Amino acid sequence: MFNSPFNIKPNIRIPEDTEIIVVADLFSDQYIGGAELTTQALIDSSPFKVFRLKSKDVSLELLEKGHRCHWIFGNFATMDINLIPTIVANMNYSVLEYDYKYCKYRSPEKHQVIENISCDCHNEPHGKMISAFFYGSKSIWWMSELQLEKYCSLFPFLREKNNVVLSSVFDDRFFLTIKLLREKYKAQTREGWLICGSASWIKGTDQAEQWCKDNDKAYEILWDVPYEEVLEKMAYAEGFVYLPQGADTCPRMVIEAKLLDCQLHVNEYVQHINELWFDTDDTFDTEAYLYAARERFWAAIKYCVEWRPSLSGYTTTLNCIRHNYPWEASIQSMLGFCDEVVVVDGGSDDGTWKKLLQWAEEEAKLKVHLVDRDWAHPRFAVFDGAQKAAARAHCVSDMCWQQDADEVVHEKDAQKIFELARNFPGTVDIISLPVIEYWGGSEKVRIDVNPWKWRLTRNKPHITHGIPRELRRHDYVGDLYALPGTDGCDYVHNESFERIPHASFYTEEIHACRLDSLAGNEEAHQKYNQWFNVAVETLPAVHHYSWYNLTRKIKTYRDYWSKHWQSLYDIRQGDTAENNMFFQKPWTEVTEKEISDLAVRLAEEMGGWVFHDPVDFSSPTPYIVLDRTEPAVIEDWSSKEQ
Repeated sequence: MFNSPFNIKPNIRIPEDTEIIVVADLFSDQYIGGAELTTQALIDSSPFKVFRLKSKDVSLELLEKGHRCHWIFGNFATMDINLIPTIVANMNYSVLEYDYKYCKYRSPEKHQVIENISCDCHNEPHGKMISAFFYGSKSIWWMSELQLEKYCSLFPFLREKNNVVLSSVFDDRFFLTIKLLREKYKAQTREGWLICGSASWIKGTDQAEQWCKDNDKAYEILWDVPYEEVLEKMAYAEGFVYLPQGADTCPRMVIEAKLLDCQLHVNEYVQHINELWFDTDDTFDTEAYLYAARERFWAAIKYCVEWRPSLSGYTTTLNCIRHNYPWEASIQSMLGFCDEVVVVDGGSDDGTWKKLLQWAEEEAKLKVHLVDRDWAHPRFAVFDGAQKAAARAHCVSDMCWQQDADEVVHEKDAQKIFELARNFPGTVDIISLPVIEYWGGSEKVRIDVNPWKWRLTRNKPHITHGIPRELRRHDYVGDLYALPGTDGCDYVHNESFERIPHASFYTEEIHACRLDSLAGNEEAHQKYNQWFNVAVETLPAVHHYSWYNLTRKIKTYRDYWSKHWQSLYDIRQGDTAENNMFFQKPWTEVTEKEISDLAVRLAEEMGGWVFHDPVDFSSPTPYIVLDRTEPAVIEDWSSKEQ
């Protein structure tokens, strides 16, 4: 979804204002058939801006160009079937099923005649591909109840979907025409029977003609007669005979003949004949049902277009006031786009929990929970992932958004998050998104750390936070700790602890460019800087303020982080010069002024540093200059920090 090599078809352009893309093998200006007329009647009545696209022209490039639109697939026999997995995984779409596309002949009866064996296409790759395509849709529109039941008997999982029997659809001109024709011929004696002329055996032309002969009926076979003339003939014909040799889901000519008061002789393959709207002596009921079909269809499509999954944001807090985290701005930013925000506090004693309780009383979307832990425990660092898991467990929405107390979402990114949630890739449960890691203020964004983090996920019960299976260890008293390679908060399966795969915008090519930039390649630096700015404008990004105030960060390392990593990784680090990558002397010998002076120098001379090694000012780390402004919600906090 994020980085596909598309082959462009330059002669097809989807207008920028397009909202709905209708795909069909043919449209009514190219062929007058039942499916084409129904499709056109729907298009003509659409309240949305519609673009018509022939199925043979559907391409990866056009799918990407139209990924913000809702797609409606009618007949698609000429579409490249290899595109279906991409459509299922990435697109917002509905299906108009006119026949039986799971069958390679689009008719089980035709399959039987041609191959002299019963159709078993539902067990073949083609049928399974079609069923997966239908299952991935937002709604499926059928032509008859029997057609729907046939599909669901073969593919029971389709019953879970939004299935609607639409029947054939007619436009305003048709309803006016039949009204005028009924009035015009109401006093005329009706004579003769009409037969649909078709070279296709399934339409049963020969059988209909034989019935007329056997019953001594005068008849006319309608071969290549203009549509308007067909309706006129029906207005004064005695009857219409239609004996298809295979299931015909909702033949328009049968409906047209009924509305024009013809007698009907049909067989069981006309699938709609026993439905309530048709099996009635009151023509008004039939006409009213058909007239409302367009409104029913577009009302449901409007729901699909506007629908988005519900979203729970979650975070954790612990003495955020004491540490001067931008936790209030962080929560406030999530309240701007989440249906609920869940906060789990670890037992704050600095007023954070009290303020959360007061806030939750005023804000209905804010749900706060206290999960106090023994933060003096030797393995207290493992609790970080456990707190996130606890917060996630309280989320009730379709999807989840995870954020730390020093992270803030820009107000401009709310709509991007909605769109991403609506078009979430079907093949994964987690998406990673850009992280803007500030260094010493808003003027510098770090290159020396990975620019992504797991962020948006499906809310599935097996997804939680913790230490991945291969890195889990237990100490001599049985307490859990981790090998290096995790911060203890990875997304893992709640039983197996296997890592949960994720989709990412960050490619191997971009990773190589970032490394070249760090190595001093100026051209790579410019390319990476440009790419990152495009990424954070295209995708929702999170502004991370951990290294924003370097004085505070150095003190946090002194007072907390060294202990945290010792706890998580079961290592012992004494307060020695070798273990202090900031000053190369014990922390007990470092003064407040030295911390302040180092913070100033790091901000001015460096663009970041990973303190696995002593800081080296002779090799300044490159950084990104961000084009966008900081989130408005952080302004008060950031002004005080600087």
